[in-house]
Amino acid sequence: MKVRMASAAALAACMLAAVPAVMPAARASTIDEFSLTRPEGLRHYLVVQPDKLASSNRPLVILLHGNGSSAEMMIGMDSIAGYRSEDWIRLAERERVMLIAPDGSKARNGKRAWNDCRADAPTNTTSDDVGFIAELIDTAVARLGADPDRIYVFGSSNGGAMAYRLAIELAPRLAAIGVQSALMPAQSRCKAPVTPVSVFVSHGTADPVMPYGGGKVGNWVLRERGSGIGAEESVAVWRRLAGFPEAAQSFRIPHLQSADPTSAVRYVWGHDPARVQVEFLRIDGGGHVPASRNDELPWWLRKLVGNMNRDVDLAEEAWIFFRDKRAQIKP
Repeated sequence: MKVRMASAAALAACMLAAVPAVMPAARASTIDEFSLTRPEGLRHYLVVQPDKLASSNRPLVILLHGNGSSAEMMIGMDSIAGYRSEDWIRLAERERVMLIAPDGSKARNGKRAWNDCRADAPTNTTSDDVGFIAELIDTAVARLGADPDRIYVFGSSNGGAMAYRLAIELAPRLAAIGVQSALMPAQSRCKAPVTPVSVFVSHGTADPVMPYGGGKVGNWVLRERGSGIGAEESVAVWRRLAGFPEAAQSFRIPHLQSADPTSAVRYVWGHDPARVQVEFLRIDGGGHVPASRNDELPWWLRKLVGNMNRDVDLAEEAWIFFRDKRAQIKP
């Protein structure tokens, strides 16, 4: 991997402090660090450009980290005591997709976070993150060759909640969003969505941080994080907005490992992958962690965030959903 960036400090990730990072194995990508000057200060982001990436009209996935995590974590450049996820960078290299991973700003609790729509989360940052991401998209199109019709956002946890906000406020510019382990707010400071958007959601039924059935967000480490409606109701907001009926196509994912206590079911609304769709990947028994066939959680981390599904790669599932979508396509 060719890296041109400043060295990162030790980062808090998810609910734990990260140990010093060990650089991942060499990969066929260039990673650059950039910054934008915003009213709240300098905002940093990483750009992953795989080898043989097209020089223009590049599909772009913007990756938003969770509360206390970082851009480095989202692309596998940092780890939590040995746990490192490189699913997104592997996918980008295989599919020739550009990735941008921005950093959230420091919130009141000292952790990097995003200003999502939760009105009852006092530890949210107050920065203009919608404006930041909008300017980031402008910059990616003007200077990095991103295809304005193929801008996708994928967020985990607090980053997923931010993706929901972007779907509300930047809807005409986004081809689709993906959300992992995040809920629509129970008490929202944002307007209700009015523009149908293609939305991919993955959520574990045993998530100990963002409860599947809704309610208070967080645990004994993450406090004052507000509340959310249930995962299924979050999906239903976007399904109803797109005019889809309650019934969905459903597919049970083949189970690959007998020792894996989780399983996965895919629900899809909308028959045409090139038009607006809503997809829900329910991870039965899954925790607050992305599914991955390649990664494995240390046992003590499973105690904190729950079990990881090993039947699918979440990055791949999201990209399959994204790849045929274009901005401003109506249902």
